[in-house]
Amino acid sequence: MRVLIVDDQVLLRRGLRKLLEFEDGIEVAGDVGDGLEALEFLAGAAAGALPDVALVDARMPRMDGPTLIGRMREEYPDVPALVLTTFDDDDIVFGCLRAGARGHLLKDVPPEELVSALQRVARGETVLGTAAAERLVASLGGGTEAAEAQAPPRGAEPARPPLSEREWEVARMIGAGATNREIARGLFITDGTARNHVTNILRKLGLRDRTRLALWVRERGDGDR
Repeated sequence: MRVLIVDDQVLLRRGLRKLLEFEDGIEVAGDVGDGLEALEFLAGAAAGALPDVALVDARMPRMDGPTLIGRMREEYPDVPALVLTTFDDDDIVFGCLRAGARGHLLKDVPPEELVSALQRVARGETVLGTAAAERLVASLGGGTEAAEAQAPPRGAEPARPPLSEREWEVARMIGAGATNREIARGLFITDGTARNHVTNILRKLGLRDRTRLALWVRERGDGDR
């Protein structure tokens, strides 16, 4: 697994390089100081030599994490981004996820958890650290003012996505950060059935991945079904 490190703190960047280089099966493809340098690195990578994962800080000079991740999603869709940052406020967490990040971790994460997260993101999974997951779950609760602000005008008939009751159950569990195995256990179905439900939901809603679905659930809430 080839990893590109993108962080404006030189000491941290070098520390991450040392850490990852000690891990079997991981190669540090490069380390750069901001989003512009990351795009330059990716543009100069030889065919077939793109990194498997980009480990990206959220706040950097010249080009920040969300902007870089959005550009990567458009220009390098096969290079997923895992955000590693000291910031866990809503703007950072949801901004990065909306831009296309496949995960969010804080910089105080244990090394073994970081390595595991990189491996999972490289396999196409979505990874949320405890802080990001808690914020996402908390946001699902919304509030009276938020619900009123998002409610359709009186008399308007809301659009109803064609989801079955079971698919709504699965979608809400994904919004709460559940894995396919956790969904299967919670709904007493097989792992394969859980995967099929997730695939069907993404197809019906025209969403690319579980992160988009979690954000969709957050923004829509449970009331409009």
